[in-house]
Amino acid sequence: MTSTLPAATTGTVPAQGTPVPHTSPAGRTAAPRRPRSSRPDLILCGVLLLAILLVQGWNIAAYPTLSDDEGTYLAQAWAVQEGRGLAHYTYWYDHPPLGWIQLALLTWIPKLISPDAMTVGTMRAVMLVVSAVSAVLVYVLGRRLSLPRWAAGLGMALFGLSPLSVVLQREIFLDNLAVMWTLVAFTLAASPSRHLWHHFGAGIAAATAVLTKETMLFVLPAVLVTMWRHSHRDTRKFALTGAITACALIGFSYPLFALLKGELLPGSGHVSLWDGITYQMTRPGSGFILDQGSGSHGALQSWLYYDRVLIVGGLAGALLLLLTWRWSVTARALAGPSLAVAVLALVAMRPSGYLPAMYVIQALPFLALVLAGATASVAHAVLNRWRKPDERRLLRSGRYALAAVLALAAGAYVVPRWYDGDRTAVTADAGAPYRAASTWLATEVEDPADTRVLVDDALWLDLVHAGYRPGLGAIWFYKADLDPAVTKTLPNGWRDLDYVVASPTVRRDAADLPGVDAALAHSTPVATFGSGEDRIEIRRIQTASGGVR
Repeated sequence: MTSTLPAATTGTVPAQGTPVPHTSPAGRTAAPRRPRSSRPDLILCGVLLLAILLVQGWNIAAYPTLSDDEGTYLAQAWAVQEGRGLAHYTYWYDHPPLGWIQLALLTWIPKLISPDAMTVGTMRAVMLVVSAVSAVLVYVLGRRLSLPRWAAGLGMALFGLSPLSVVLQREIFLDNLAVMWTLVAFTLAASPSRHLWHHFGAGIAAATAVLTKETMLFVLPAVLVTMWRHSHRDTRKFALTGAITACALIGFSYPLFALLKGELLPGSGHVSLWDGITYQMTRPGSGFILDQGSGSHGALQSWLYYDRVLIVGGLAGALLLLLTWRWSVTARALAGPSLAVAVLALVAMRPSGYLPAMYVIQALPFLALVLAGATASVAHAVLNRWRKPDERRLLRSGRYALAAVLALAAGAYVVPRWYDGDRTAVTADAGAPYRAASTWLATEVEDPADTRVLVDDALWLDLVHAGYRPGLGAIWFYKADLDPAVTKTLPNGWRDLDYVVASPTVRRDAADLPGVDAALAHSTPVATFGSGEDRIEIRRIQTASGGVR
């Protein structure tokens, strides 16, 4: 392994913008080559990128099943594109809007070419752009953090080809966009040129990540640690001050926006940022992650179901690097990603916190980097650190044989499991019930423009394209109980509806939504697609006399 650290200052300060010399464990000093100017780096990164795009892109619309969160973010992006505001219903500051504004930009050209393509399954394809950028940034960041080429490639492969990554990075989640911006911040913070504008840019990228998904706040200390290690001591205070100032100024634009709209604090007749924050901070917790039966434990089990290697191996790698920080060059170089893994793990273990299934997305690049870094550290110890100058050839051959055995054993464990997980992702059709329900509602209902349907957001845009009135005909089921602007259009409650589409999400959450629950209770199925818990029922509302509307 060729681990490197910045050369010690000996009285001569490197010029601003000059690549900083790196010192290898063997004591040799050489200027690091940028990946874009290194043909082996470009070839390795390019081959891995093609593999990642192929695996993540194949069958992307059909697997995994469509989720309500995806539909929500895409519908909000559609509202931005259509000039309807920041959301397709009342925007209540549940998340900063920058995330779906970016989605609106990403989906604008496909929608312009084919307006009816603005649906969850089709628009998942734009997430390949985000995955591609993030995967390349993982490789570049690994190289800037002194990982050898093969280890940076390993980190990129772990990040992009893990079955857990393939499933979650396909989906239209704000977390994927936020991770991309966070990686931009880390990459700029670790810039070998040490330009001050790189550090300002890191602050801007970090703020963009937080305004895309606010939980990225937890990773900001790790960005600062990386910047501290990679900035020159003579300009460090300017670098950190500039980055923090840029981050804070952009971050404060969100409460300033709410203030200018008169929606910063609670009041009569309007939503407020304060109420949105209060909701997020006080929502019911999902329990301790190690407590069987808790929602958090269920989320953990779902992650481990897709890939134990990245989760368990990444946590073990972070622990190894943190424990060997004093004497391991690789551990010190990866201090930022290791800290990010540690902080995100501690946040996930809060007994009173809410742990969504997509939370792990934020940790994926750092788990991949620390696992690759720990692997490189072990390889360096086996091949170089314990080697004596007068070591015999037989013993040296034994070291290489041990390293080869360890690598083959790891491959024998990982490859079959990843093959099975990725094979499911590229062959299974989990979205068939949603497509069938969408087709039925578009073709079997006589007058969509005069029909009112309760539906989850995964199908909301499908119905809008089929001719249902946005917000009045196609009604996101949450809003029928929670949004006064919608409830006032339903003075008779469930009696004013024609259909309710009972997807798994609708059936799960109906217990907390009296209006939706009543609609399900006073309806009968007219079409069912799929089976078991994943089935989708289209249910027609009954009148008080036992007939149908």
